[in-house]
Amino acid sequence: MATGSLVSWAQVFCFSSLLFRGIFSVAHTPVLLWSTDRSLRGLASTLHEGHIISEHELHMLLQHTVSQDSRNLVVFLQDKLSVDDFTRYAESSGNETPFLNVQGLLKASPSSLVLPAVDYQAVSHLTEYLQKTLNVPLVNVDGPETSHLMANASKPNLFVIRLQPTKRKDEPATLKALMENDKIIGRITKALQEQGVQSLMIYTARLPSKVPVQFDVAKHSRRQLMSAKVEDNSLYAPVYAHNGSQPCILFYATNFSLIANNTKLIDLSNLTFGSHEVNTNSSECLPTNSTLSLQYTNPVSGIKSLEIRFVMTNRFYRGSARYWSTLDSVEIVQDNRAAAATFSVSIISSPVEYSFHCQLVGTRSQYGARLIPMNDEAESWEVVISEFQIQAFSVQNTTFSYASDCASFFTPAIWMALVTSLVLLLILTYGIHMIVQLTTNSRFDDPKGERLSVPETE
Repeated sequence: MATGSLVSWAQVFCFSSLLFRGIFSVAHTPVLLWSTDRSLRGLASTLHEGHIISEHELHMLLQHTVSQDSRNLVVFLQDKLSVDDFTRYAESSGNETPFLNVQGLLKASPSSLVLPAVDYQAVSHLTEYLQKTLNVPLVNVDGPETSHLMANASKPNLFVIRLQPTKRKDEPATLKALMENDKIIGRITKALQEQGVQSLMIYTARLPSKVPVQFDVAKHSRRQLMSAKVEDNSLYAPVYAHNGSQPCILFYATNFSLIANNTKLIDLSNLTFGSHEVNTNSSECLPTNSTLSLQYTNPVSGIKSLEIRFVMTNRFYRGSARYWSTLDSVEIVQDNRAAAATFSVSIISSPVEYSFHCQLVGTRSQYGARLIPMNDEAESWEVVISEFQIQAFSVQNTTFSYASDCASFFTPAIWMALVTSLVLLLILTYGIHMIVQLTTNSRFDDPKGERLSVPETE
């Protein structure tokens, strides 16, 4: 029996070890991306805090950015790196910070993205995935040999810069190694910019690093610990249509993408809000109806022209005794075709004095506001718009008015909590009612006295 008990405990211990290993041993490294010719802001809408990105998820994120028409891609590969390196050493030496060039490039680039936690096994196969996607030979370059790096702008280039190993014997050695690698990244980026090469940069490492923790609570007061700086994440200004010299329609989104025939991705984010390669001259601004027309020339290979129209109306509703702005339809015209792909719109309306905002707008049913195809041409298009905001009436300047959001107050989670609370309240009320109804006997039998006789009539 003792032997059977030992075997059972051994099985439980092995199972627990495997379980906790699968939960807590997912080592991860950060991946930093910045680009000069494409938008990366749409990728951030699919991320959430605390999630470790797997290899499949990393490939799904990169497939819309790294494609066959990508010209230049540079991967800075370090031996070890973690988010703790940035939080620990970012401001340790004044102007000689270990990540001075990296921080400057992330801020100065038109579009950047930081993935704080990516499975290190996904990073170990990243170069093979990029080589397979771009279908170009891989060029490995060691860190000290980067002075003669030249990019041929006539064909795609894939460079893997293997940075110097970081000797983590002590803090000064770690700082010196990180600063040397940061200078290499700065020199390569500057050299490519001088050659006029547009490229996508990726900075990551093969393995995560272990940074010793220091508790510097004494250096901060309670007020400083509880304070937080609010940063504006809006890198681009909204695009607007003019009515003479004054803007009359404002439109903004962090990700504005189309998918044609379920195969061709058309990312219009950078063209619309970054480089402003969009024409809004065909837009119309009237007191009762407005149309925002976004026209693009050669947005992707295979499409010569593309026009997207947002048709909005201003109506008076007696029920609310006020005017409301409503987005009635969205139209897509490819290559000046006669038939436009038309989508009807659900729940995109706001008081005419306000703008309208919704976190996700598109053709999928799970989005906050849905675009419903109205003809056969619309069935071949998929629309994805993140952080959608538009205002077509009562525009004073290039700043949006107060936004009416598409998210309702009573979400499914709130309804579930209310129903559950109601059921528990009913059970509690019934239990209290039953306890109150409990009564005791009016007379009791005494074993030393005469036997108690209770007539049936009582």
